Amino acid sequence: MTLICPTDFDIHLFHEGQCFESYGFFGAHIQERNGIVGTNFCVWAPHANQVSVVGNFNSWNGENHQMERMNEEGIWTLFIANLGVGELYKYEIITKTGTSILKADPYAFYSEIRPNSASIIYDLSGYKWSDQKWRRRKRRKQPYDNPISIYEVHLGSWKVKENGDLLSYSELAKELIPYVIEHGFTHIELLPIIEHPYDRSWGYQGTGYYSVTSRFGTPHEFMNFVNECHEADIGVVIDWVPGHFCKDAHGLYMFDGEPTFEYYHEKDRENYEWGTANFDLGKPEVQSFLISNAIFWVEYFHIDGFRVDAVANMLYWPNSNELVENHHAVQFLKKLNEAVFARDPDILMIAEDSTDWPMVTAPTSSGGLGFNYKWNMGWMNDILTYMETSPEQRHNFHHKVTFSLLYAFSENFILPFSHDEVVHGKKSLLNKMPGDYWQKFAQLRLLYGYMITHPGKKLLFMGGEFGQFDEWKDLEQLDWFLDDYEMHSKIRTYYKELMQLYRKQKALFELDHVESGFEWIDVNNLEQSIFSFIRKGKKENDLLVIICNFKPIVYHDYKIGVPLETEYVEVLNSDDARYGGSNQVNKRNIKAAEGEMHGKPFHLSVTVPPYGIVVFRAVKKRGEKANGKKVRRNVTSRG
Repeated sequence: MTLICPTDFDIHLFHEGQCFESYGFFGAHIQERNGIVGTNFCVWAPHANQVSVVGNFNSWNGENHQMERMNEEGIWTLFIANLGVGELYKYEIITKTGTSILKADPYAFYSEIRPNSASIIYDLSGYKWSDQKWRRRKRRKQPYDNPISIYEVHLGSWKVKENGDLLSYSELAKELIPYVIEHGFTHIELLPIIEHPYDRSWGYQGTGYYSVTSRFGTPHEFMNFVNECHEADIGVVIDWVPGHFCKDAHGLYMFDGEPTFEYYHEKDRENYEWGTANFDLGKPEVQSFLISNAIFWVEYFHIDGFRVDAVANMLYWPNSNELVENHHAVQFLKKLNEAVFARDPDILMIAEDSTDWPMVTAPTSSGGLGFNYKWNMGWMNDILTYMETSPEQRHNFHHKVTFSLLYAFSENFILPFSHDEVVHGKKSLLNKMPGDYWQKFAQLRLLYGYMITHPGKKLLFMGGEFGQFDEWKDLEQLDWFLDDYEMHSKIRTYYKELMQLYRKQKALFELDHVESGFEWIDVNNLEQSIFSFIRKGKKENDLLVIICNFKPIVYHDYKIGVPLETEYVEVLNSDDARYGGSNQVNKRNIKAAEGEMHGKPFHLSVTVPPYGIVVFRAVKKRGEKANGKKVRRNVTSRG
């Protein structure tokens, strides 16, 4: 750490909500004073009458280790000589009423393994990073016109040891990273890994925002996990929860006996649905605490992005019968994004927002919230509602598929099939599909194909890639035994090859966020439940034609309008026998015929498989005309 003893200016910035490296002096820091090595402690407890440091070193009796109050705003500090790494500690706080309470350090860098709750003195320095190439590549590659495919992971239930023990960060690096590479993902997104007391909160109800959870190992071991991800060309995104925190006695709640990190009034403070307390986002010290925390993960753990949880719960005041804007939260989110992008201009700041709040991904200078990505919750809800509808009734829900394209380019979207959709009785993606065993797999392949060809970046929760049949069981590992079953093995093959196609075809990602990258061919085929459209890259000759059939009927000699007079090659067919389909494929290149259809000057006659998606790429040979121009590229290979 470069800063241990705060200056008057540092303290001033903290109380102004402008100190974005407050971790440099708050918490427990090893230092040397007058030739003696020890630990300096610093904590903010504005309502406390007295604060002491307690631990094993003083038998949890703080009488001889009372902290000094530095200012009226309640910053307390103490240097303890000959106290070093590995020591357990808490703050003993005497409240205004004379009550003694024990609290973990809000800025602790390491914590005891649950159910124990003490903070641990830890030195974050010393890890040797070797991810310089990754960081240079990240600076060169803008996310907007590059493929992004995120694998969402809960580390506690992705895989466990035979005896049920959790894998360590080191073991996860050896197993999870190769798996992610094999399946073509570009990023790993981790459910919150801040310290949290209850496994089944999945990290969303935290106590230690600066403490990477000790369930899986030490902070240095997590640094190594991130470093190995980067060396493998995999980005790391973490779920981050700046809206609310848990109310366990050792945590942030009523930290010094009175509301400190949370709102003062109960109707603002209490999050009754989750049993948590809402951060007071208008309090300057809380802003310094949270924004510093985001910077901390970037600075010390080289995190590549944040999925900011429950943005809707921050934008509007809780416990109100009407949607009332929380202007404190709006200003906080803008300040947060400005500060993080100032530190890392290439980071992913992703809003998990279910509202229609405008300009979430617009710069703050233009009046936006300043994120660069937003989960497309509307698309996810609509397409899953459509898929769960019986094929006989899907013509009544046609708009569920088409509606997303009315707003697809209003924000920079990520299309999520997240953990929230496969838990609490919602069933797995595979089991949401209607019909028999074969039909469920066919429709899941169709759903994944539609996600990959729809504008927007991609996210899939673990287990979806091999068609987990049960919904997510958060206290057990994934059902890895399913890979021994043919259809599960085949859908995993399908998903891997789908990712290869996605990362290879520029038309599927280069123009994700602009209208010119998408064009409907036929959007009105209600009775057959067939949708057809074009995806385009930046170059004129990067063009894909996509047909999605949401009914269990095969169509031969199906005619579809196309823009170019050339041959088209099938580069994906979800009904291929290799994927478990009925093999209604287009084996040969298909030459576009003259004759207007669907407003296009030419048309194709193709086979459309049941519950299938087909993707064709235009094969433009030297000398052929496309829209009256000479095409000077010759592409004949499949894929």
